[in-house]
Amino acid sequence: MAKAKILLTRALPESVQKKIARRFVLVCNHSERPLTKKEIIQKIKSCNGIISMLSDRIDAEVMDAAPQLKIISNYAVGYDNIDLPAARIRNIVVTHTPGVLTETTADLTWALLLSVSRRVVEADTYLRRQKWTGWAPTLLLGADLFGKTLGIIGLGRIGKAVARRAGGFSMRVLYNNRRRLNPLEENELRATYTDMETVLRESDFVSLHLPLTPKSRHLIGSRAFSKMKKCAFLINTARGELVDESALVQALKSNRIAGAGLDVFEGEPRVHPGLLKLSNVTLLPHLGSATEDTRVRMGEMVLQDLLAVLSRNRPIHPVLSP
Repeated sequence: MAKAKILLTRALPESVQKKIARRFVLVCNHSERPLTKKEIIQKIKSCNGIISMLSDRIDAEVMDAAPQLKIISNYAVGYDNIDLPAARIRNIVVTHTPGVLTETTADLTWALLLSVSRRVVEADTYLRRQKWTGWAPTLLLGADLFGKTLGIIGLGRIGKAVARRAGGFSMRVLYNNRRRLNPLEENELRATYTDMETVLRESDFVSLHLPLTPKSRHLIGSRAFSKMKKCAFLINTARGELVDESALVQALKSNRIAGAGLDVFEGEPRVHPGLLKLSNVTLLPHLGSATEDTRVRMGEMVLQDLLAVLSRNRPIHPVLSP
């Protein structure tokens, strides 16, 4: 029996890509850049499945170019890059990789919290440029985390993992979420539910962990910044479009807030030019899940779903299963 054909839009870690290649005929993107939509349409025509990235827009036009397409396996937790209604109409299964990157992304959130509060990147640059002449009482003063207030907007898997780590810094945790947690979970996380305005007004650090929806787009903009403390920091490892980057630039330039740590951006891979000029923001190229262990595990989850669906079984990690 002929092997099913799968389009892989970006190279995966070698060990897991070899596993997938042993089970399927892989049509690979060998370049270091994302495929354009036109290129995806050209490559997907005879494919039975696609391993897509969050940067790939998989819409009705792409699906119609592949009449044999049975599964879209998104190499990500999020799936707002996929037109789910179009997939449903065409009886195409959609899967993703939930849970696997929870702890990894929470770790990176704390890396950003520490980096922006203690001016780590700025200090590293200062030293490398040979500006350091010795210890001084006022050199590169930062902000403490210990005992401060952490506000979490969106308390799903990753938000909860971030909250757990806050205990190590004896931080007060406030959160806002679509649904309030039960009292046992709140007690375990030492987290207090409150409205959005209170989270913004009372937090020393505001960390975003909610999905992108039409309602949440630009949730954090001029109005939100006006509510925040001048000593507060914004952290975003969720979705770039949650933040109005133009408003953020103005808030940082005017010292309306103290700083920001960003792993995601509105127009990835484009970054607002105003952010690139500021020293009070740490910018990372979407590294939330970027550890070898996590990326390999994501690939293994993709392989599990491809094998299941193309063997006419139910997917293991479904988003949409007609």
